[in-house]
Amino acid sequence: MDEQSRREFRATLQFAPSLLLKAQGLRAAIFDVDGVLTDGRLYIGEHGETVKAFNSLDGHGLKLLAQGGIAPLVITGRDSPAVRRRVADLGIAHAVYGAHDKLVAATALLATLGLDWPQVAAIGDDWPDLPLLVRAGFAAAPSNAHAEVRARVDHVTTVAGGHGAAREFCDLMLVASGRYAGLLQGHLTTLDSGTVAGPSS
Repeated sequence: MDEQSRREFRATLQFAPSLLLKAQGLRAAIFDVDGVLTDGRLYIGEHGETVKAFNSLDGHGLKLLAQGGIAPLVITGRDSPAVRRRVADLGIAHAVYGAHDKLVAATALLATLGLDWPQVAAIGDDWPDLPLLVRAGFAAAPSNAHAEVRARVDHVTTVAGGHGAAREFCDLMLVASGRYAGLLQGHLTTLDSGTVAGPSS
């Protein structure tokens, strides 16, 4: 891409101004795993091992979110080596696994990070996520979330969990923060951050 093309480049994604206003001022975002970072299906082998499929678009979105100054947090009701490996690969520093009560887990995590609910976004797909979604400063759900969840969030993504819903959520927050275009422009020139890179997404 030549210099003229780079100067004329404009981001493609657009969201409603009222939605972007609601999503401003966020410092962290809580992600559920099953039904958000995956499609919600559980593959259980004959020895009881759980296999999950993750979306690389979502993975890169979480990395971009962190680069944009919004900390990704994971709170999941299940625990498995697959989830821990995915979280580690993405460099997510704060995660709670096997959370029976997600509100208790989230309250403790936010206190540790010095954050209040208005500074936090959350995305979830089912009833155990509702206590977080109704308290978060900005809440979202995948398009295939339970009806009671979809009815109580600020944004329902255009795609389903495990199929880019988390990426859409990340993109929206980055656009609202004013950092999206800069991150995209950086990808048009170099991916070299000056550090040793882990898995890209």
